[in-house]
Amino acid sequence: MTNAARMKILTPLDHAESGALNVVQLANDDDPFTLKDGIAGIDRIELHFPHFTDGRAYSQAYLLRRRLGFRGDLRATGDVLIDQLVQMERTGFSSAVLKEGVDPADAAREFERFPAFYQTDLSGAV
Repeated sequence: MTNAARMKILTPLDHAESGALNVVQLANDDDPFTLKDGIAGIDRIELHFPHFTDGRAYSQAYLLRRRLGFRGDLRATGDVLIDQLVQMERTGFSSAVLKEGVDPADAAREFERFPAFYQTDLSGAV
């Protein structure tokens, strides 16, 4: 299966201007299961990467998608590097906010580098 980029890549300005009715921000040490009872009413959940070496948001994304069934926009914010975008998408993120000055076209090309995978991702596709 080929990897068609489905993740929405945003600049900081795009992110600031994007509107959603019900947005929740989770810090890296927040438990996603606290959202369990109201998750159906949430439009977007923003998970923060305070530093690119801190990957707790990957685990949160997986839990939100797989265990809690979140279907809205799951957005990566903070220290988002373009070489992490493919893994972010594979763990459940649907959008990511690039750092100031990063070219969205460069980020989009990252998805072309990996046409297929051996392992399944969150969707179960290989």
